[in-house]
Amino acid sequence: MTHVPISTPVCALGLMAKAPLAGEVKTRLVPPLTPAEAAQLNICFLRDMAANIETVSETAAASGLVVYTPAGAESAFDRVLPTGFKLLVQRGTSLGERLCNATDDLLRQGHSAVCLINSDSPTLPQSFLIRALELLAAGGDRVVLGAAEDGGYYLIGLKHAHKHLFDGIAWSTPDVLARTKQRAAEIGLPVAMLPAWYDVDDAETLNRLCDDLFFGTPSDGAYPAPHTRAFLESVIKAEGLARICPKVSGRQTT
Repeated sequence: MTHVPISTPVCALGLMAKAPLAGEVKTRLVPPLTPAEAAQLNICFLRDMAANIETVSETAAASGLVVYTPAGAESAFDRVLPTGFKLLVQRGTSLGERLCNATDDLLRQGHSAVCLINSDSPTLPQSFLIRALELLAAGGDRVVLGAAEDGGYYLIGLKHAHKHLFDGIAWSTPDVLARTKQRAAEIGLPVAMLPAWYDVDDAETLNRLCDDLFFGTPSDGAYPAPHTRAFLESVIKAEGLARICPKVSGRQTT
């Protein structure tokens, strides 16, 4: 999987991801998961989110890829991504640099716009991705932001690599979204918002994911995330629901 210039301008839908290696990913889920289980869950997240993007791309002017780190870890994505998905290595030290550089790299390849998406939201509704594409296809410049419930964002969409949006942001804090909107206002860049969604990065949000997947109370429009569901179900059947989701233990999976 290599990146090459595209022949038809389309929006890039890029998953920002670490190579899914035990001990390197989803460390805040250890416990209740083991490092190996956390890495396997991360693979399932990637498979589900890539499949979600692939489905959207079949009916929209979009193409899917993974923007990954570290360099040299390409083989970790073998047999994880759909055929046709590309890889682009992240460049930069801070998250802001990596987001800005990825946007610039993809625009230079000939994409009409870029959406960078976290890889921690396996149930992200397809309708949110479609709406992001619609907003970026409309005339005029803007930034599209998908609000994460922890105060950050799960998606940022751009037509130009506006470096100012990423400067001076304290990443992994509850102020990321607010500060990004402030940066946009400072350069007169309109902001278009998508509905809020959640990342799965700790025990609390893992409990919520189990609710969404197993107990008939999914958030509106949630993607079914079949790979993630199957993996979690295998752990639950072997060791019980309390093993990974103690707050919803005592209920029966559907």
